[in-house]
Amino acid sequence: MGGLSDCAADYNRGMDPTISRVRDLLHQASAAAALTGAGISAESGIQTFRGPGGIWRTYRAENLATPEAFAKDSKLVWEWYNFRRSVIAGVEPNAGHRALAEFERRNNNFTLITQNVDGLHDRAGSRNLLKIHGDIWTLRCTVCARERHDAATPLPELPPRCACGGMERPGVVWFGESLPEEVWINAQRTAGQAQVLLVIGTSAVVYPAASLAALAKRSGAVIVEVNIAETPVSALADYSLRGPAAEILPELLASEIR
Repeated sequence: MGGLSDCAADYNRGMDPTISRVRDLLHQASAAAALTGAGISAESGIQTFRGPGGIWRTYRAENLATPEAFAKDSKLVWEWYNFRRSVIAGVEPNAGHRALAEFERRNNNFTLITQNVDGLHDRAGSRNLLKIHGDIWTLRCTVCARERHDAATPLPELPPRCACGGMERPGVVWFGESLPEEVWINAQRTAGQAQVLLVIGTSAVVYPAASLAALAKRSGAVIVEVNIAETPVSALADYSLRGPAAEILPELLASEIR
């Protein structure tokens, strides 16, 4: 691995040598990447898709985020996504999102892979971004397949319509659907080429996204987990940094190497 250490360590407040070592590894790496999950967005306040006392208490997300549900009742599904969009529109990227965007600005060898569809990485300034589960702010026509960005909340018409007249669907990956092929190929390539992979705020139980850490490990990468709790990735991790991403990432990805 060209001198990158496989020594494992746990992070806690005041344990600066661990942070310094990982920062050194990132500085030395010819290619680095990050995989983010729902945990980093939860720190911005996106905790649940079900509003208190709202209609969504009676529905499971798994029963609405499917092609079958959309075919059965497209308006109901769109009402749920309209609600989700309104929740997301009311929150801001946190210090973890911003630290990743700033790290990218200083390092052209860094790629961010995200499982999140909320667009907070975009709003923080990340540009070299692979959205493997799609984007809730993208609308895709079910007739002509045209995609467009629409940040309106609420949407003026449910279901929304394409310029061709066809009904649009959310531009996200639903349960039972394949990941977007080109994005997934690029995500696998990125993980396989990275010398350091940060795995941030993901439960590591949703596949195939969860396979990226193992792919990177097999290819010789140092795996750095940033999470408030242990996950299946912890067994692969060379460094497990326990705590909120919004606290750890600004220090970990700071410009100075201490």
